Amino acid sequence: MRLLIVEDSPELHQQLRSGLSEAGFAVDGAMDGEEALHLGETEPYDAVVLDLGLPQVDGLTVLRRWRSAGRSMPVLILTARDSWSEKVEGLNAGADDYLAKPFAMAELVARLNALIRRSNGVASPELVFGDVRLDTSTRSVSRAGQAVRLTALEYGLFAYLALHAGRPVSKTELTEHLYSQDFDRDSNTLEVIVARLRRKLGDGLIETVRGQGYRLLSPG
Repeated sequence: MRLLIVEDSPELHQQLRSGLSEAGFAVDGAMDGEEALHLGETEPYDAVVLDLGLPQVDGLTVLRRWRSAGRSMPVLILTARDSWSEKVEGLNAGADDYLAKPFAMAELVARLNALIRRSNGVASPELVFGDVRLDTSTRSVSRAGQAVRLTALEYGLFAYLALHAGRPVSKTELTEHLYSQDFDRDSNTLEVIVARLRRKLGDGLIETVRGQGYRLLSPG
């Protein structure tokens, strides 16, 4: 999944990018409101982590303008520990969740995973496709009760298809959500990843829809 981190503190910005990248997310960053506005309006993020005290354009204005423009990606705001007014303002402006500073990276990751699931209409952290089970809370996959080891990109592609099960997902959409902005994107790599997933998870799980991309059947 692809995230946008909007934080103007260089130290915290780097901590967020490093921690969320290690957690398996593709991460882009912005350090002021103008850049955040542009990226949020032009790139298809799965979620955004947004600080409110930004230079040039404040975070609340950024959020309101995103929502006015029809941008519906989940937004988690970062607030001061005791600033209940920031929490209320952020939620009223269209935020989906908040987290007070300082915070544990594990909690941030868990909240982002939950936001992304809910934004795709998925309540449970576990999705089952035949004998294949995906646990988004632990980023683990098993087949017939046996753990399956996946690379970060293999997990990311499978998880994205799983959260959008039942509809074809194009290679362009997968590329936009699997790779950060500065990554050297190559859609042909997706074919290699899908082939590896089919070997590990079974040939019948990921369906190729001619001219449209790949599809997983709805979980059951």
